[in-house]
Amino acid sequence: MADPIIQQYVRENASCDDWDPRAPEVAALVMELIAGRLPWAKIEHVGSSAVPGCAGKGIIDLQISVSADELQPVKDALEELGFQRQRWGMVWPEERPMRVGAIEHDGASFRLHVHVVPEDNPDIDVMPRFRDTLRSHPALRDAYVAWKRAIIESGQSQADEYTIAKGMWIEQVLSGQTPGEAPNVQGDA
Repeated sequence: MADPIIQQYVRENASCDDWDPRAPEVAALVMELIAGRLPWAKIEHVGSSAVPGCAGKGIIDLQISVSADELQPVKDALEELGFQRQRWGMVWPEERPMRVGAIEHDGASFRLHVHVVPEDNPDIDVMPRFRDTLRSHPALRDAYVAWKRAIIESGQSQADEYTIAKGMWIEQVLSGQTPGEAPNVQGDA
């Protein structure tokens, strides 16, 4: 059987769709594809799609943790597989890049974000730690979904605005604070 083909990424407005039970299958498929080129790489499924029952944009987020000397070979391998550089919005620097793509699975197209995070970067544990926190606290997961839906309902559907608004909530959770009420991201009273 031929390797799946990484397709062109199509940028869409932010959404908060129900969790897709196919997400872990897609993540495993893409991780296996990457591991075929980088058998030594540490690849994890992170983000909302990695948390059963967590609604989100439906993007399959993966994180590859690398040492400094592994960064360029990982970027090269991802490019060879068909992943593209992120060129819009809050673009991650090339020292901690994100690559994007899409893949067809089970009759649907799934967007992919592959975060390449050097081991000495302060972000190294942020996504895995947040994923694990949501997995082990269903009430917190549900509150996060409510937060994201409130962002969308407030009219903030541009990816940058959405990311900033949900990022505030994530930072509060990871710092041990109780997250706030549903966001008023437009500043209305």
